[in-house]
Amino acid sequence: MVLLPPCSPDICGKDFRSSLKKPSPNYPHKTRKCRIVPAFTIQSMQKNTKVLPPPKCGVFDPLPPKPTMFRRCYQRGEFPVCIEFTTSGKRLAWKVPIEKLDFHHYLPMFFDGLAEDALATKRPTVLCHALKCIQMLVTGCDRVGEALVPYYRQILPTLNLFKDRNRNMGSGIDHTTTRGENVADLIEDTLQILERYGGPDAFINIKYMIPTYESCVLN
Repeated sequence: MVLLPPCSPDICGKDFRSSLKKPSPNYPHKTRKCRIVPAFTIQSMQKNTKVLPPPKCGVFDPLPPKPTMFRRCYQRGEFPVCIEFTTSGKRLAWKVPIEKLDFHHYLPMFFDGLAEDALATKRPTVLCHALKCIQMLVTGCDRVGEALVPYYRQILPTLNLFKDRNRNMGSGIDHTTTRGENVADLIEDTLQILERYGGPDAFINIKYMIPTYESCVLN
């Protein structure tokens, strides 16, 4: 009787079970997609995940239009102005002499519309045009600068946002400064005009809304 040696497998059971978990070479290996998860959560600590970037604040985006006193009065036809169509285009015409207007009654309405129709757009070209109009209004009429002090809360927030927003041209030349279209320079000029013509309470109110502003009168 001949005794044969015991049959020993080539691989043990542990190695065989681990080989079953490996992908078959005959089929392509599928990779799992990276999941987008919110930041500061437990999911962000898991494998095969990517943290979602924070949303943009949109501070320079135009504000949504809101119903204001100017719009309501304009739709009801309460303003003593109308738009005339001439051969050269459209122009604004007053129904009564400007000298007889009650500025204490109409000025808040017009500046409410200024904040809605011009400043809320946050477009530099529109802001520059509105700032030039404010400068002409304050310097061209007596006591208008003092009358505007209570309405700084409607005017100055947008100016505070764009006050230091100068374009970095590097070695180039910013031609908007020579054409008077640089919004940051116009804002600084407008604030100085508001302080000069706004009376003794102008600076403290400007400083409250725009902390980085420095007085052009006290200094």
